[in-house]
Amino acid sequence: MVVSKTVFWRRLDTDGLERLSVVENEHGLRIDGTILTTEDGGCRVDHRWQLDPGWRVLDVAITRAGSDGDKTLRLWRTRDRWMVNGQPRPDLDGALEVDLSLTPFCNTLALRRLMAAGDGTLVLDVAYVDGATLDVLRSRQGYDRIADGLYRYRDLGIAPGFEAMLDVDESGFVVQYEGLFARAG
Repeated sequence: MVVSKTVFWRRLDTDGLERLSVVENEHGLRIDGTILTTEDGGCRVDHRWQLDPGWRVLDVAITRAGSDGDKTLRLWRTRDRWMVNGQPRPDLDGALEVDLSLTPFCNTLALRRLMAAGDGTLVLDVAYVDGATLDVLRSRQGYDRIADGLYRYRDLGIAPGFEAMLDVDESGFVVQYEGLFARAG
């Protein structure tokens, strides 16, 4: 059985819009997203993800076209190790997921883990991708379940002290990301 879903988000802090399509079958998920934003001089970011049936990132390819030129990035998982543009990145060993800064989709990956575990808190390391530069850094994040469909995101790495409330749907997709994103359409 194939399940598909399309989600749109708009930016709240600047002009921007994202279209994300999700196609799920027995082999896993294919995610395709396009982001248009005026942030950092304006850009278009296309991102394609391959996830396993448990929603773990296997491979992600990102292309950024902006006023500063085009950039590409590819990350993929080999067991618990990450490759970035064909090079091993031991500094990312053990990072559970990828977080592309320009999309609330990445929160879904962590939230689905937390929802499946039934726990109240999840702390995880991620391979954080800066959407402006496509630089990849290791970072730590925390998620706290406040109520059904309501979670607090805490940055414990790159931007320590940053917190935001996330309203999510039953699948873990963000409906409202405090101050940054809101579901459109």
